Amino acid sequence: MAMDKIQIQCVVCKKPFTPKTVDSIYCSKNCSDAAYRKKKAQLKQEEKRKIVADKISADRLYISVAEAITLYGIAKSTLYRLIRQRRIPAINLGTRLVRIDRAAIEEMFPIRQTPLTKKTKPEVKLYRLEREDCYSIGEISQKFGISDSSVYKHIRRFSIPTRQIGKYVYAPKSEIDNLYNNNKS
Repeated sequence: MAMDKIQIQCVVCKKPFTPKTVDSIYCSKNCSDAAYRKKKAQLKQEEKRKIVADKISADRLYISVAEAITLYGIAKSTLYRLIRQRRIPAINLGTRLVRIDRAAIEEMFPIRQTPLTKKTKPEVKLYRLEREDCYSIGEISQKFGISDSSVYKHIRRFSIPTRQIGKYVYAPKSEIDNLYNNNKS
């Protein structure tokens, strides 16, 4: 039985590649590092935005350009262009002292609040762990073309129940098929 290698697209560079594991999303260490740096930069920017937002009192009618950029995520050039077009009222108090009408900018660019979602308890699934309803670890690795150690890692990661009969370990066919067939897309 010949196994066709699964090709997926790298999240960063968009090039197709053959993943080493089921949950691989990057084609190389460089792409992985680039994604990590981008995520860290976004977290740092969000932290900076929160600090600036906490410093600004709610009753201030006018805010500085830097505060507007940080709060609303607007590019500096866009903000100045809107001021020149008189779409956002602003006051020039001197060099680097431009103040923007907070109500007008808030109307154009509302602050995005990410809703908090409550985590619900996962429903408990019942499995038949009889020999005819399960694959052995060897059968899984042969059928899907991955190593035994990767199979064990995925079973632990996704909390798939197992049963040992003699010297063989078995996992439910439904869960294994669901895991590996969903990751082929």
